[in-house]
Amino acid sequence: MIIDNEKHFSRLHVLIDSLVIILSYICAWGLRFVGIFADSAVQAKTFRDYMFLLWFIVPGFLILYHAFNLYTPMRMQGRRLVLSNIIKADTLGLLLIIAALYVLGEKDYSRLTFFIFYFINVMFEWAVRMLIFHILMDMRRRGYNRKQVLLVGYSRAAEKYIDLISQNPQWGYTVRGILDDKVAAGTSYKGVKVLGRIANLMVILPLSSLDEIAITLGLAQYYRLEEIVALCEKSGVHTKFIPDYNNIIPTKPYTEDIQGLPVINIRYVPLNNTFNAMIKRAMDIVGGSAALLLASPIMLVMAVLIKITSPGPLIYKQERVGLHNKTFWMYKFRSMEVQPPDEEKKAWTVKNDPRVTAVGKFMRHTSIDELPQLFNIIKGDMSLVGPRPERPFFVEKFREEIPRYMVKHQVRPGLTGWAQVNGYRGDTSIRKRIEYDLYYIENWSVGMDIKIMLLTFCKGFINKNAY
Repeated sequence: MIIDNEKHFSRLHVLIDSLVIILSYICAWGLRFVGIFADSAVQAKTFRDYMFLLWFIVPGFLILYHAFNLYTPMRMQGRRLVLSNIIKADTLGLLLIIAALYVLGEKDYSRLTFFIFYFINVMFEWAVRMLIFHILMDMRRRGYNRKQVLLVGYSRAAEKYIDLISQNPQWGYTVRGILDDKVAAGTSYKGVKVLGRIANLMVILPLSSLDEIAITLGLAQYYRLEEIVALCEKSGVHTKFIPDYNNIIPTKPYTEDIQGLPVINIRYVPLNNTFNAMIKRAMDIVGGSAALLLASPIMLVMAVLIKITSPGPLIYKQERVGLHNKTFWMYKFRSMEVQPPDEEKKAWTVKNDPRVTAVGKFMRHTSIDELPQLFNIIKGDMSLVGPRPERPFFVEKFREEIPRYMVKHQVRPGLTGWAQVNGYRGDTSIRKRIEYDLYYIENWSVGMDIKIMLLTFCKGFINKNAY
């Protein structure tokens, strides 16, 4: 069966894509010159002239589809990723067509035709791939077109791999068993049994129709990796390596290729990229300056109220830990009675705290006391968006109690953050707050920062957990 051979299926997919591109292009021409857009059309080029361009469009788009991984097996590709890659490839294809027509001085071809082609082709390509996806998924659920896999090494990676395969039957994988030298034969995990020792691989292979071998050794057995890879390669069966690093690298890692040397980074932090950091800093300077200008009337009113209701300084500064574990002075409007520094730095404010002034209670509840931090943002101590900074005393405490707590200091602290817009402000779970902070650090984008700022405004500045 053609579908059982992924190389043959890939060729079939190329043929299908070619037909889809041609059909989309003809439909676009029909809509522009015969259909709903015909009233405004000036047909300076013939149908044959338009169809001649297919000699360049079809192979060009097929090359782009290959470049955007649209011919890799769909077993483990997410549907959203496939759609994203189709849009990227078609967008680049459209830009190349428009650019080529401009360079060649071809003004008589209707640009609208190519834009219509773009939208139709995206929809058709997506629809065809989803149809193929559902056909294959149905076949795999009924036991056809499945890949038989043997795992070499019983580890957390092996268990995780089995879990994922069990949860995703549409992938079409069946794990036939596990080979391991330290776990007794007959031991089972979710119906997958340990069949014997690793040395039995060459005995088991002739008895089983295997499609893949997955090396899932535990960390303690990595010294045998070269030996086992050589043994697997002798089998002639496609072999892959699934590293057992879940406890070491708890989140999504990313790899680099340094002149042929593969490097796995423990954690992906987009803001370690100089360009990303420059973009974020520019947003902080522009956004912080604009916010300071808009908030200045409110700040002026609060300054007057603080001065006439409570003796002491207007601005309260407190040492906090920021980027790269460096401390800085964070500014706030003073919301409490003046107290000795040794007393205030080791305790959080509690509900109905007698130290909080009447004006201070209002400022804390509405987050107005945080507005002077706009000066911290312009100075570069803080960012508009990021994990909230904590005092050195609590940082030392939490770094021992909460795993990965210190990772938050790989980016600038923020005036607001992903944890805060999800309800983790004030007296709430530190562990959950860190989970959200880590998600933000590893998934940062300009769009995410804008989303958090909009959510901060939409949800309001009222903090029910602020005392």
